[in-house]
Amino acid sequence: MIKNYYPRIIDKIILRSLQISGGIQIRGIKWCGKSTSAQKVAKTVIDFGDADAAPGYIATAEISPSLLLKGEKPILIDEWQDVPRIWDAVRTAIDRSGGEPGQFILTGSSVEDRRKIVHTGTGRILKLDMHTMSLLESGESNGKVSLSKLFNKENDSDGTLSDLSINDLIYASCRGGFPQSLRLNRENALFIGTNYLNDIVNDDISRVDNTERNPVIARRIIRSYSRNIATLVTDKSIMKDISGDGNISSQTYYDYTNALRKLFVISELDAWSPRIRSATAIRSGTKRMIADPAIAAAALGLSPTILEKDLKTFGFLFESLVARDLEVYSTPLNGHLSYYRDRYGLEADFVLHLSDGRYALIECKLGEKGIEEGKSHLLKLRDLIRKHNTEIERTEDYIEEPSLLMIITGGRIAYTTEEGINIVPIGCLGP
Repeated sequence: MIKNYYPRIIDKIILRSLQISGGIQIRGIKWCGKSTSAQKVAKTVIDFGDADAAPGYIATAEISPSLLLKGEKPILIDEWQDVPRIWDAVRTAIDRSGGEPGQFILTGSSVEDRRKIVHTGTGRILKLDMHTMSLLESGESNGKVSLSKLFNKENDSDGTLSDLSINDLIYASCRGGFPQSLRLNRENALFIGTNYLNDIVNDDISRVDNTERNPVIARRIIRSYSRNIATLVTDKSIMKDISGDGNISSQTYYDYTNALRKLFVISELDAWSPRIRSATAIRSGTKRMIADPAIAAAALGLSPTILEKDLKTFGFLFESLVARDLEVYSTPLNGHLSYYRDRYGLEADFVLHLSDGRYALIECKLGEKGIEEGKSHLLKLRDLIRKHNTEIERTEDYIEEPSLLMIITGGRIAYTTEEGINIVPIGCLGP
């Protein structure tokens, strides 16, 4: 029995996936709740992170991994990537069962070394990505504005009020979405981000592939990503930023950033590049992102007290929080985030694509003052798409119009503008 469990949006997806696939793999940053969610449905648990049991498990896995795959199913194999042979054993067991669904759950906090795996698992092991808790999952968003209903034009939530003030959002960002933080009082919860950052730079970045790395360099890279969060800063600029008194080689930089990606700590948001302007006009770089705003706040030494007096800086953390929540809320819709920006100043902070071809153009504005600018960007981008479509025949260059125009704010009331743009406080948004 798991006490004080906070239900997650991915829970239903895990259950559905086990009805479809012989095995599932849940990936994501450590402490985000992968193992706990998996344990809710698992009948047998093999935990390679258990200090007492791990030596026996590892020895068995090296000699005859199939012995670990016996027991009531589904069997959870936690931190399986530490013993890559398990992957092929699971894949073989699924094949031998004729592909019977719901047999295995693999969880891990880092990307596996594919060189040590013979088979990909395609068609046998379904991959799910898990994030830290959204504001709805932490009980702070009321979730009355449904992302799915917005896409389906079923929104009836105009006038819905958010319960979250700017100060509440600042605190939620500094605390982060780690489930452990919700079991602590407000003061102690703010240390979770710092503790997480320390674990990453002092231990995990070296353990991820058994390569000794300098915690100082790792911390500097995370700090630079945090300083440039949601921006298009180049690798060259980050390397210059983290060099300090000396120079860092590109080889060292890419080694460290690749390790941090394997740990799901940093990531990049790709550009959406529709053929509505020349390739030279559309920015094609990547936005720098951090898995959870609390990591960025810890890396920059930011506290709620500091951010309450510096809302400009908080605006970048707010965009990170919104990105995380959009990732979570769009998971049932198979959503994928990107962004649009061109050299004429036209932008959409996020472009949310669904697997059925629909997409949303989304701007992120902390306060009411930015809403008019956001409206202007979204309408100009929609009009640009319309203009493009009138100038061509309906060929492969035709671009479907966005199904949804939305501005996500730190404000208090949800409404729809006369142009059809949905203004949604993050404290009202849900799946």
